[in-house]
Amino acid sequence: MRRLLQSLLLKLTGLGLLRITLFDDTYLRYVKPGLRPVLIASGVVLLLLGIAAAFSRTGNGGHAHDDHDDHDGHASDAHDGHTDGGHEAHAHDGQEGHDGHDHSGTPKIAWLLVLPALSLLLFAPPALGAYTAARSGAKPVAVQKKGFEPLPATSPLPLTLTDFTKRVQQDRSRAIQGRTVRLTGFVTPDATGDGWYLTRIIFTCCAADSQTVKIHVYGSGSAEPPAADTWLAVTGTWHPAGTLGTTSAPAALDARLTTPIAQPINAFTDDLPITPG
Repeated sequence: MRRLLQSLLLKLTGLGLLRITLFDDTYLRYVKPGLRPVLIASGVVLLLLGIAAAFSRTGNGGHAHDDHDDHDGHASDAHDGHTDGGHEAHAHDGQEGHDGHDHSGTPKIAWLLVLPALSLLLFAPPALGAYTAARSGAKPVAVQKKGFEPLPATSPLPLTLTDFTKRVQQDRSRAIQGRTVRLTGFVTPDATGDGWYLTRIIFTCCAADSQTVKIHVYGSGSAEPPAADTWLAVTGTWHPAGTLGTTSAPAALDARLTTPIAQPINAFTDDLPITPG
């Protein structure tokens, strides 16, 4: 029974990995694009190991039967001896024979391990979003060691959330002041009800090491804030507070226009968006 469970778990997990990497882009919810070959190789290996474990279980069944016959033979020889030494040998052999077999069954609760493996095959867990972002601190923005390049004259100016934060808090030239910018991300509600956050979750390697970058948005053109996890392109200007070009200035935006967009392919980076198609 134990080998049956091991074989089943290996095969289900392998098939699940192959489904989310070979037939669609679901794997991008959990890891960076560059890890796709690793996931495919892992799925193939797990599937082959599961198949091998199933065949191994069949072979071990016959071997276990032979061991049992040998044990019975030793017990019969010891019984025919009719001596105290023979009885001691029989007891000793019986003890070794018993230790050589695993009579324990698989705990029933262990079968619950099949459920997460089966879920990966039938329906993939959802991607990280506003629920995670609301419970994690914002990613510290690295200090810009080199000087800032002049901003292009484009209006609205497309920026990543990280670049906007750097311009607000580190650019002593205050080039961002009065500029209309265009930022993209998904909505995370503000628990205080004072505006909301435009958010990006960034994978260094996978979902387990994700970090969050947020821009506080004030105003959205409607009385109610946008729904959580909605992907938006937000056009607006820096929300004046603190001293621009220093860390006292908040990474915040006064929104003039919000436009719903499809979730971009590079959803778990802080790059300018690449949209499907």
